[in-house]
Formats: sequence, C-alpha cells, structure tokens
Amino acid sequence: MGDVEKGKKIFMQKCSQCHTAEKGGKHKTGPNLWGVFGRHTGQAEGFSYSEANKTKGIVWSESTMTEYLENPKKYIPGTKMIFAGIKKKNERADPVAYLKKATS
Repeated sequence: MGDVEKGKKIFMQKCSQCHTAEKGGKHKTGPNLWGVFGRHTGQAEGFSYSEANKTKGIVWSESTMTEYLENPKKYIPGTKMIFAGIKKKNERADPVAYLKKATS
C-alpha cells in the first residue's frame, strides 16, 4: 500500500488538471473519479467515454488501477486519456492509495 499524502501530491501535480476525486465533483477532460473502485471501465455517469473504455470490461481495483497508470494507452488501446503513465510500480502505489481513500 502506498503513502496517501504522497499520493495526494502526485494527484494534484499529474492528475487534477483532468480529473476531480470528490463526491459530486465535475467532469473535466477526464471523468470525476468518485466511486471508481469497484466500477466497470467507462461507467461514470454523464461522461463521454471512448468506445475502448466502455467495452474494456474490467472492474477498477488497486491492481487494475496500478497496471493502468503504468501506460494507459497500452492498457486500454483507443482510450482518450493522454497521460503517458508512471513507469515505476512503487511510484504508482502512492496515487492509487490516495484515490482509494479520496474516492470512497
């Protein structure tokens, strides 16, 4: 499990330009992430997802989010997400820990 506070800083630096995490947060370029864990890909109500996201068919968990954040375009070919990813697994653990806490 990663460090929640470090993860919050990473989220603010790398993710918050496109995503919000709080309940009732607005969609930006990317969807609001509230309730993401346990939800299927491409299912945040009111967000216009790529067909690739809608049909990927995985449920977001710590392990799927960790794998996705390494290289989003490789994990979901055809995604609209332009983020290049976080290559080091230990560095992905922190934002995943933050998201787990902040989105539920």
